[in-house]
Order: sequence, then C-alpha cells, then structure tokens
Amino acid sequence: MRRNPIDNIEEMLDRVSRQVEEGMTAGGLQVPGSVPVDVADTDEEYVVTADLPGYETDDIELTLSDGTLRLEANRTDEGGYAEGRYLRRERTKTSASRRIRLPEPVDEESVAAGFENGVLTVRLPKESEGEDSKRIDIE
Repeated sequence: MRRNPIDNIEEMLDRVSRQVEEGMTAGGLQVPGSVPVDVADTDEEYVVTADLPGYETDDIELTLSDGTLRLEANRTDEGGYAEGRYLRRERTKTSASRRIRLPEPVDEESVAAGFENGVLTVRLPKESEGEDSKRIDIE
C-alpha cells in the first residue's frame, strides 16, 4: 500500500514544529551571524552577557536606543596562513550582531559594559526612559 504524499508533508511540518518549540524552550534558536546572549533580570538591573570569542574591545560597538540594546561586532579577516595553506578553514566569520529589546526603561547614564576573556557583560540599571541613542563605552 502506497503512502499519501500529504501525510509525509504533515509529518515533516510536525517534526519542524517540535524542533522549533524545543529550541525555544531550551533558550532559543541560534541564528547564523547572531551573538548568543543571556539576559538576567534582577530587581535593580538587567545584565546582558554575550559570547564574543576572537573579538577585541575595539571590534565591538554597543548602542542603546528606544529600549533596545544593539550589539555589533566586526573583525578583519586575518588573510592566509603565513607558513602554508589551509586544509580546513571554518573561522572566517568576521561580523556578528544582536538586538535585545528591554522590557522596562533603563537609566542610560548609568549603563556599564566590560569585556574579559571573550565575554561581554552589559549592566543596565532600571530607571527612567530615555529618547536619544547613547553609545556605551566598554571598559
């Protein structure tokens, strides 16, 4: 007995739907070119932690505007290997970005950021609403 092709499509859609749900409940799906982040909510502040291995402080730009933290990271390609040729090259990604919408207004003047061992930590104290975009310096 031959299977109905519609049944195969329905099974595939069910499988994809389950995978999306599992990804969302496990902390979200990783999008290529996206920076993996954790966002913690304490009583006083939001703490955003982002993994940016291989980047330097000067490669990272943070801005805060209209309740959205924008993270852009760009590094130059190192070019070819000086002593030979590559047999495998997977580390060619040179830019990544992420936008994080904050659920409450934050005190833009008190935002602080640090970068150590490839991990960016941004502290955003909760408070008043700001209207202008503010660049955040990384210490």
